[in-house]
Amino acid sequence: MSVSKNHPLTDGTTENSRLVRAFQGQRPDVTPVWFMRQAGRSLPEYRRVRDGVGMIESCLRPDLAAEITLQPVRRHRVDAAVFFSDIVVPLRLAGVDVDIAPGVGPVLGAPVRMADDVARLEALELTEEALAPVREAVELAVAGLAADPGASGTGDTPLIGFGGAPFTLAAYLVEGRPSRDHLAARALMHADPELWARLLTWCASVTGAFLVTQVRAGASAVQLFDSWAGSLSLADYEASVAPFSALALEGVRALDVRVPVVHFGTGTGHLLEAMRDVGADVVGVDHRTPLDEASKLLGHRTPLQGNIDPALLFTPPATLEAHVHDVLRRGLAAPAHVVNLGHGVPPDADPDVLTAVVGTVHEARPEELS
Repeated sequence: MSVSKNHPLTDGTTENSRLVRAFQGQRPDVTPVWFMRQAGRSLPEYRRVRDGVGMIESCLRPDLAAEITLQPVRRHRVDAAVFFSDIVVPLRLAGVDVDIAPGVGPVLGAPVRMADDVARLEALELTEEALAPVREAVELAVAGLAADPGASGTGDTPLIGFGGAPFTLAAYLVEGRPSRDHLAARALMHADPELWARLLTWCASVTGAFLVTQVRAGASAVQLFDSWAGSLSLADYEASVAPFSALALEGVRALDVRVPVVHFGTGTGHLLEAMRDVGADVVGVDHRTPLDEASKLLGHRTPLQGNIDPALLFTPPATLEAHVHDVLRRGLAAPAHVVNLGHGVPPDADPDVLTAVVGTVHEARPEELS
């Protein structure tokens, strides 16, 4: 499948950006940094434009989604934008009865647990027409990034697309809402492996279409979020989850441009190698696993992303700065490193603190850290 000759990765716009080079295993002079959930409730400008607008509606209004995507780039001068959406948006576009309840998260009209439930899902198709709002929002965001000099001053800030890994989507579908332990999903995995495979195959197709649409519209990298994979054993992950995550990435890998893929989950220190091997170029590491230990587990041959502890955003500046330097120092063990949080930006984080973190990262030099 082809992308436009004007795609940012092929027309020279983002291929040499700090972020893309780091994702490819190179070390730019300045370490790149962006934050998961950087576009969101921590920003007063976000709260203003979202006032009175529901989450799903915000994601599906292209002008609004693009504006929200660009806000943290303007404020923090991070090295990448991440597309503003939600991992359940493609479910909604395919026809699933799902909404995002304030203070709760994704809530299904009815959970998917029986063969008939899965059969109804399999009858749904995520069409290009349904994905039009996503495509338009990405195009608007990419155009906005090209017009902004960005942190590097060259207008090369890339957009990161994203999608939910099949297990995490399936966990929401089976549980019907957010869950701490995903017991129903894990029970179905073992009780009916054939039905589980059908469910995850459908989830992989939906996420795959969502990712490909974002890339073809201009995203220069993608991140696959397996938020709940940490609840799995390595054996269960490898047997019942990894093949479907690989399937979700097949469409991106089939494109005629090499798009860096990041794979991230929380509590997944025991899964890092398996998560890389589904087809990721970069492994995102949460705050529980030091980056030098993660790099050792991965044979010191995989670029890493992470892993500032979000809790440290609420500590005195000297404490936070020391922590950021420690993360940077440990990141030197990997071939390349993109700084991020070990999870998303907390909604009550001070935006000025995030901006200061970006400055600390950009000002640090490897020779001063080692």
